Amino acid sequence: MIDSRIKFRHLQTFVEVARQKSVMKAAELLRVSQPAVTKTIRELEEVLGVAVFERDGRGIKITRYGEVFLKHAGAALTALRHGLDSVTQERAGDAPPIRIGALPTVSTRVMPQAMELFLKENTWSRIKIVTGENAVLLEQLRVGDLDLVVGRLAGAEKMAGFSFEHLYSEQVVFAVRAGHPLLKTRQSPFAALADYTVLMPTRASIIRPFVESFLIANGVPNLPNQIETVSDSFGRAFLRSSDAIWIISTGVVATDIEDGVLAVLPIDTSETKGPVGLTMRTDAIPSLPLSILMQTIREAAREISAS
Repeated sequence: MIDSRIKFRHLQTFVEVARQKSVMKAAELLRVSQPAVTKTIRELEEVLGVAVFERDGRGIKITRYGEVFLKHAGAALTALRHGLDSVTQERAGDAPPIRIGALPTVSTRVMPQAMELFLKENTWSRIKIVTGENAVLLEQLRVGDLDLVVGRLAGAEKMAGFSFEHLYSEQVVFAVRAGHPLLKTRQSPFAALADYTVLMPTRASIIRPFVESFLIANGVPNLPNQIETVSDSFGRAFLRSSDAIWIISTGVVATDIEDGVLAVLPIDTSETKGPVGLTMRTDAIPSLPLSILMQTIREAAREISAS
């Protein structure tokens, strides 16, 4: 039986503090005072009989008991949100909303094609698609703000509480503008990297460890002139106006390469290959519209990987 002392505000406050890793930021987003947030967390800890947060330097971090509770608290809030949405949509005649997190590697080809297939099913569902770094999207998935994340498989340490369905594998490439000087020379691209600005994935991105290991293995321990970015729009614009080199997942620039706007340096990057697929919470039960969308994503992925 659920302890009657636990209220909605306890779950909402706990999840927000866990997401923000800050009482102050959580208070701002919840529009309450910091003491009110602290009091609510203490009440929750009294009910649970354990600490859910602990001090970490000047900040706080979630405890192992908090991690266990977070999975269920996030699921409870998601279920409640879906229940409220369902009533609203039933009154308005709308289908349940679907919230998707799409990493850049699937945002340019897989998701647009999947959405075309999905819209033909006439479910009339409202779709919300957000993109960003994998760590951010997984955190939103964990607390119930997203129903599904589509992209590269995260590291094992980040997959607790999640299930992954493999769709296809892809590798990173060294992309440049069409007509780039390195496309016309016999010089080793690795020897010339220091002469150019290199766009690198951020340290929080999934492919960063693969890229760093690949560079080190090929005699490039560091790059003196690099820009870290997860913005595909910036990457495209910067490459078109410069001689920069962009180390990025194939899927992000595949269309640009097909159109002849960008080209790939002749470097064998097969060892950077990694799985791309669907990530969900293990306790999640997909709605019918979400199940249909997942199937259209599978179909789009099969078509693209076969091309």
